Amino acid sequence: MEDKGAYIHWTDFLKFPIAGRSVKPRTAGLTMVIDKGMGLTQIRELLEMASEFIDLIKLGFGTSALYSTPLLRRKIDLVRSYKVDIYPGGTFLEVAVLQGKLKEYLKFCRELGFSAVEISDGTINMKYEERKDAIKRAADLGFIVLSEVGKKDVRHQLDAENLAQLIEEDLLEGAFKVIIEGRESGRGVVLYDNKGNIKEEFINTLLLRVRDLNSIIWEAPLKSQQQEFITRFGPNVNLGNIKPDEVIALEALRVGLRGDTLRLCVD
Repeated sequence: MEDKGAYIHWTDFLKFPIAGRSVKPRTAGLTMVIDKGMGLTQIRELLEMASEFIDLIKLGFGTSALYSTPLLRRKIDLVRSYKVDIYPGGTFLEVAVLQGKLKEYLKFCRELGFSAVEISDGTINMKYEERKDAIKRAADLGFIVLSEVGKKDVRHQLDAENLAQLIEEDLLEGAFKVIIEGRESGRGVVLYDNKGNIKEEFINTLLLRVRDLNSIIWEAPLKSQQQEFITRFGPNVNLGNIKPDEVIALEALRVGLRGDTLRLCVD
């Protein structure tokens, strides 16, 4: 008679087609999820199902200001209890900078329990000395510092050379990772054309000038973009702006459990 307890998990007898996927805690292969207003029950279910595949949760744009303080604290505590870092969107920091309240903003982020912050100027204009100061202030308070490069408005984009220089400068000032703007749409911004395709000349120029590929988190909200980055750079590429309901699907792409990346092991 077959022993029904012979196998505990699928991986007892099957290997992931794409090997080498990093496990938590990790510094490569990060997945950043964008949360646009999930309730406690929703996020608890997400974390129960997929926390081992999530490294960072961003409370999108300025949504943090729309929670009651007790509820926001509970949400932050819940996320961190699953060993996932959490931070408010960079647009919210830009509001604080515009109003001359960066010090107060960072202090309250610390009091609330956020483990990371994002430094960005995707909408506002920030002199580099201001940006440098913001990174240093956040690092001195013990935050994981994520900076973001690239403008949200297509009329005010940096070229690849200047973007690469800004990435290197942010890392030198103490940023843990630098996020490349992709917005929620993944279209018509920075390295994506209006159809969501990667601009080849742009990314090739960028890669020639950034010393450490692992220093970048690519915002890649579209499945086609996620697939392209995994195909180019392997399962441990850092990806951001992932929708909550696509975390498991992304992980399947990373390890070859979807046809789009399984074929890499067959061809």
